Amino acid sequence: MTFTDAVIAFQDYKTVLRDVSGLSKDTLHVYIGLAAFIATRLLWRRRGGWVLAWAAALTLALGGEWLDLRGENLRNAIQPDSAHWHDIWNTMFWPTVLLLIGGWLQPRPAPAPAPLADESAESRVE
Repeated sequence: MTFTDAVIAFQDYKTVLRDVSGLSKDTLHVYIGLAAFIATRLLWRRRGGWVLAWAAALTLALGGEWLDLRGENLRNAIQPDSAHWHDIWNTMFWPTVLLLIGGWLQPRPAPAPAPLADESAESRVE
């Protein structure tokens, strides 16, 4: 499969996904951004997971738009830059919100119990 074939297959896949789901292009961008963020966060629960999940969503958004630009070049139907930024904005809005509030969503560790008094000291007082 050549790169051109991959770009055409990507464009066809997006069309089929829109037709089958009945969702608008903008809604699909929102869902895909959230799905990438949540899937990455579930797979990487360790330190840095919020940033990694955001970066995964951003990589998917930028990669998808890059493939869209390549597809537009093949069809000689270049969209304005604002349309591509609109798609990136739609994809990244909720992952960005989740990144910013992610620290508040983490459960706080329970406080350490207070140390027990030394029993030998109590026995000397009596």
